[in-house]
Amino acid sequence: MIYTVTMNPSLDYVMVLKEARLGELNRSSREMHLSGGKGINVSIVLNNLGIRSTCLGFLAGYVGREIERELRQRGCHTDFIELESGCTRINVKVKEVCGRESELNGNGPEIDERGLKRLEEKVSALQDQDTLILSGNVPQGVAADVYGRLAAAAQGKRVTLVVDAEKSLLFPALPYRPFLIKPNLSELSGMLGKRLKTREELAEGSRELQEKGARNILVSLGRDGAFFLSENGEELWINAPKGTVINTVGSGDSMVAGFISSRECGKSLRECACYAVAAGSAGAFSELLPERGRTEQLYREISENQLA
Repeated sequence: MIYTVTMNPSLDYVMVLKEARLGELNRSSREMHLSGGKGINVSIVLNNLGIRSTCLGFLAGYVGREIERELRQRGCHTDFIELESGCTRINVKVKEVCGRESELNGNGPEIDERGLKRLEEKVSALQDQDTLILSGNVPQGVAADVYGRLAAAAQGKRVTLVVDAEKSLLFPALPYRPFLIKPNLSELSGMLGKRLKTREELAEGSRELQEKGARNILVSLGRDGAFFLSENGEELWINAPKGTVINTVGSGDSMVAGFISSRECGKSLRECACYAVAAGSAGAFSELLPERGRTEQLYREISENQLA
């Protein structure tokens, strides 16, 4: 089973406006309510791609109950920890017709040590061959070593560990040799404390993270596709397919889901990396998270160029 962890989920209230004017009354042309959080996004895309997973993490209050209801309605399995106080955050996303987007993100409820220990217990109960995906930020007050703690809880089992997070959260997990990490170019530069300008510098920087413990590294490069460095030392530059970018939110999460879903289907690491780019691109070319049909179509296009 694949388990995704979302420490700080959200209910995203998306409003589409012709133009947003600060300090004035604004009326939207349409709205959407979507469950959010990087781990949740990964589970939704996995489900869209025909792969089962279970959502772990924390929910609180009526917003948390709505998120769980929506995920179950989508067919996603959930095993969240319900907090006794507080309320899961609501994030407001304002999208203008011109393409500009503004966000108002809440903080989320406080997670105490008792709650963290309950999550560690769930992770420690994972079985051999399970996959644990740790992704996204954590609420205020949660120590940056939390992903290291969860990785340690899974140690001793043959659990496939995936981490998609910024430096302060990722680095404590690197000693546990995650199977996959997926930074974007800006995040990779921040992890190494230097701006990476050339392909050679990017590849060298990825190798530095391998020396710190990461086994496979997939660096998302936006319109330029991705760079993949395998645990066998193989380098693969993957060009992004052509298409109209509509929404890049969740593209990185879609890449993680694409990689892991194709691994579950027995594909090679090269194929997994190409499928990851296909899923990320399918999401970018859609208003919502990607569906299987569009992902498969883009994967065939990428494969003709990269795997021929």
